[in-house]
Amino acid sequence: METIARIRREHLGKGVAIKKIVRDLKVSRNTVRKVVRSDETLFGYERRVEPMPKLGPWVKELERFLEANEGKARRDRLSVLRIYEGLASPAWDSATIP
Repeated sequence: METIARIRREHLGKGVAIKKIVRDLKVSRNTVRKVVRSDETLFGYERRVEPMPKLGPWVKELERFLEANEGKARRDRLSVLRIYEGLASPAWDSATIP
């Protein structure tokens, strides 16, 4: 919000060129133009769906490991490395979790 106010002050109040504002504030030219042309005071982007393309196939298995891990004593819990090995190895299932 401070950046938006500063951009407006510089451009509309002092008449500073967009190119100079871009260099000074290290903001893209499109962002500066968007601020100058609109009356918005806050720009934001909120993702509606959180994609998990890399985790997708292993989400259920990972949740199963974590749930099995919760019930154990602290010293018996699996480390992150052991959970990774369990997901990477198809022969390793939650029945064989030590």
